[in-house]
Amino acid sequence: MTLADFLKLPETKPASEFIDGRIIQKPMPQGKHSTIQGDIVSAINTELKPSRIARAYPELRCTFGGRSTVPDVTVFSWERIPRDDDGKVANVFTLAPGTIEILSPEQSQTKVVRNILHCLSNGTQMGWLIDPEEELIFVYLADRTISVYEEKTDLIPVPNFATSFQLTIDRLFSWLED
Repeated sequence: MTLADFLKLPETKPASEFIDGRIIQKPMPQGKHSTIQGDIVSAINTELKPSRIARAYPELRCTFGGRSTVPDVTVFSWERIPRDDDGKVANVFTLAPGTIEILSPEQSQTKVVRNILHCLSNGTQMGWLIDPEEELIFVYLADRTISVYEEKTDLIPVPNFATSFQLTIDRLFSWLED
């Protein structure tokens, strides 16, 4: 199957992705995953959207570099958000996003890391892999360096355009208690 053929198929719930010529369905999000996903989108948009710095999207299909994936959370700096001729947000996103993935218990960490690395290879500054069970985050940078953040007071790095957004490990994982 080609990417063009895949994009003609109806959407599935949960979403299916097209990776290396194969269709792979994502696992259904569970409680911890959904809680973190909802709260991180809200936190990013509360801080960065009013000033038109960036915007976060949950489960947004992004098609670029021969793949079509649906990261848990995507973040686009304001000037990179695709727009229609009338200035409204476009339906189709064909560029690499800032990507935040939240590991689900039955999900392959290898597949998720490969998706983050694909984004980095196509222009993304940074990707996060959040592990709710271990309460830590792996941060992947464009130069392919990886750091792990797990101390409660650790401030999680953000891309250059988002420096006003500050999030600690403690704050992120406290959302699971609210």
